[in-house]
Amino acid sequence: MSIERWVFGYGSLMWRPGFEYVERQAATLHGRRRAFCIYSVHHRGTYQRPGLVLGLAPGGAVRGAAYRVAEEAWPEVYTYLREREQPTETYVEATANIRLADGRRVETLVFVSDVRHPQWAGALSLERQAELIAGATGLSGRNVDYLRDLVTHLCERGVHDAVMEKLLGMVEARELAAG
Repeated sequence: MSIERWVFGYGSLMWRPGFEYVERQAATLHGRRRAFCIYSVHHRGTYQRPGLVLGLAPGGAVRGAAYRVAEEAWPEVYTYLREREQPTETYVEATANIRLADGRRVETLVFVSDVRHPQWAGALSLERQAELIAGATGLSGRNVDYLRDLVTHLCERGVHDAVMEKLLGMVEARELAAG
C-alpha cells in the first residue's frame, strides 16, 4: 500500500508550486490563519530593509491549495520545499489534517510560523504591514508583487479576502506617493 503525500500551500505555493504533483485541490486548514507575520530578509526584503511574507499564525482558518505528490517523487519534492521554505528557518515543519474541496480529509505537510523565531513579526497593524511591504525588495522580487499575486490568485479562485485587498490598496497608494 502506498502512502499518500500531500503538501498544503497558503501563499505562493498556491500559484507557483514549483514541483510536479498528481492532484491539486482547494483545501481548508482550521486552527491557523494566513497573515503577513514574518519579516522577510531573503525573498522579499533584506536585513537592511525587511519586507513581510505570509505565515500561518495561530487561530482561525485558511483556504489554500493541497497537492498530492507521487510517492516516488516525494524525496525530490521534499528537498525542494525545505530549500524554498526554510532559507532562514522561520517556519516549523508540521503535519495537519485538512479538508479538501471534495470533502475528503487528508494529512498534509505544512510550514507554520515559528513564533519564537527572530523574524516573527506577530500581529502588526495594517498600516505597519503596508509600511514594511511598500518599497521592500528581495531575491524573489518586490514585496508588493507578492501581495498582488496573492490577491489576484485568491480572486481567481473565488476567495474574497477583504483584509488582503485593503492592504494591497494601502501599499499601492504608498508606492504611488513615493514615486
